[in-house]
Amino acid sequence: MNLTELILLVLKISIVLSVLALGLSATFADATSLFRRPGDLMRAFLSMNIVMPLFALALAVIFNLHPAVKIALVALSVSPVPPLLPRKALKKGGQEDYTIGLLVAMALLAIIVIPVAMKILERIFAVPLQTPPGSVAALVVRTVLAPVLTGIFVRRLAPLLAERAAKPINILASVLLALGVMPVLFFSARTIFSLIGNGTVLVLAGFAVVGLISGYACAGTEPDKKRVLSLATSSRHPGVAAAIAHTNFPNQKLAVPAIALYLIVSGIVTAVASKSTREQGVLRLKPKRG
Repeated sequence: MNLTELILLVLKISIVLSVLALGLSATFADATSLFRRPGDLMRAFLSMNIVMPLFALALAVIFNLHPAVKIALVALSVSPVPPLLPRKALKKGGQEDYTIGLLVAMALLAIIVIPVAMKILERIFAVPLQTPPGSVAALVVRTVLAPVLTGIFVRRLAPLLAERAAKPINILASVLLALGVMPVLFFSARTIFSLIGNGTVLVLAGFAVVGLISGYACAGTEPDKKRVLSLATSSRHPGVAAAIAHTNFPNQKLAVPAIALYLIVSGIVTAVASKSTREQGVLRLKPKRG
């Protein structure tokens, strides 16, 4: 096993452990919550699978971007919720049932949505595209459904064990994630940042901002749901996006670095937006002087 394979293995294990820890704190009712709330499900679908793909297409057509960036935007726009998002959303006050339900629902729908989206894009651009449902399903099952359902099953059988194990597993997942990400950034930094220029960073930042706004606007009236869907719409499953890019454009080696660049940009945008929101909340809470 070479270094690259080892890093990828560490990252995969980290993702699986993170979702497993989430499942250890969840119930089957949480996982299926959005399927019992058709209104919430339709609003999430509108934000993630209608608004963002249309916006990605607009960016790809209007701006003279590197082809790899265009591929990354479109691939990200049809990808489901990233496995690590629920932990971030819960820290920001998201409802547990809505957060986990969104993760599971969007993962299941991606098995149908992505192949259909590829067929639509194929007709629009007259370029042969394909992403077999089987390959999408396999990735979704490995990184989302299997670990979260395993955690839920363990909690049902041994709730005390699940409660004790969730935190250590989560910590281990975070450590492995750091160990996996740092070498990737170190060795791929030059390639990733070679894509900067020609307005690329502004376009990626705009895509992230529109994702935050779209999720916030479509989620309904509850602030907790607004925060979760906002994060979910702007940050997508990088593994699925990379698989879409590699399957359809195997010769475009910069597509995955472009996806990595988006993760960096969207992380910065989300951090700035969260800080701004917190500061505004503090200002509203401060008593008036005089």
